[in-house]
Amino acid sequence: MQTARPKTMTINFSNKWMKLTLHILVWVVLITLPYILNVNRGRPPRSLTHYEETQFIRLNFISYFYWIAIFYLNSMILIPAFFYRKKYLLYALFFVASLLMAITIHALLFRNLLPDLDFNLGRTLWFNTPTFLLTIAASTAFTMVSDRISEEKRVLQREQENMKTELSFLRSQISPHFIFNVLNNIVALVRLKSNELEPTVMKLSGLMQYMLYETDEEKVSIKTETEYLQAYIDLQKQRFGKKVSIETNIAIKSEFDEIEPMLLIPFIENAFKHGVGMIQNPQIFIDLKTEDEKLTFVVRNKYSLDEHEVKDAASGIGLANVSRRLNLLYGNNHHLAVEKNDGWFNVNLTLKLAI
Repeated sequence: MQTARPKTMTINFSNKWMKLTLHILVWVVLITLPYILNVNRGRPPRSLTHYEETQFIRLNFISYFYWIAIFYLNSMILIPAFFYRKKYLLYALFFVASLLMAITIHALLFRNLLPDLDFNLGRTLWFNTPTFLLTIAASTAFTMVSDRISEEKRVLQREQENMKTELSFLRSQISPHFIFNVLNNIVALVRLKSNELEPTVMKLSGLMQYMLYETDEEKVSIKTETEYLQAYIDLQKQRFGKKVSIETNIAIKSEFDEIEPMLLIPFIENAFKHGVGMIQNPQIFIDLKTEDEKLTFVVRNKYSLDEHEVKDAASGIGLANVSRRLNLLYGNNHHLAVEKNDGWFNVNLTLKLAI
């Protein structure tokens, strides 16, 4: 964690310098463009001497700096303090005061740099008011667009944080339910005094290690996830033996595909939870395959048709959670169909792994 913090600070610091550099470049272009195009802005009608020509260029050049000042005054102070707070009268007063300040500064500079020329207030207003209005308009548009983008980023960050929190909560619900089922396996082996108890405990230890450490990652390899599923299925086979027909088919084309951890286990847990017991010839069928970055997952199990069968309070929690997680993580990139048909409970899931 300590090594990641300086990287984040460096990125933020670099972004600030990039924005500052961009602002400087834009203003340099705007300031130099009239001189490149040789635009004679606001000059008096009579011809100028060489000295007056030089002074007039200085005047125009200096004027850009108070237009820049007005741009950021409006962007950083007037809009946040008055416009956004709907204090439009105060904003209008400062708007007019800014124009008068600009004209006053221009007049002082004119009389200082060009003392031999008569200062004409009407001509000054005529040439400087459009520039002032354009500066205010550009400043307002820039501020509103920037604030809009910043707000959208904040909303997106909040949504991402909320999603991470919700996913962590959903995972925490799944894990105790899973542990409860596996402990039932061990209890059954203890009662049977089976020689499989020790390897079963070791296998459970491996599963616990996966749950405690691997699932902290946003995604895990499909190979790791399927090994976890297979270990769980093996534990269930040890528990039920020949009492339950369990058919498993797992075919992974690429081990480099990734998936959200513990996303598929609730379907298998549900099959073993409701597909055994007071059911004639219980059968569970599990088929998982990946190809071209697409996962197809099918789980089928017989279930009791007795509507009066008592179910525990945790019934359905796993499926509700995994459905919610699928919507949060994969959105339109997945399709989940859960149905009951002729005594069979069927789950069909397809999802795009590379998103």
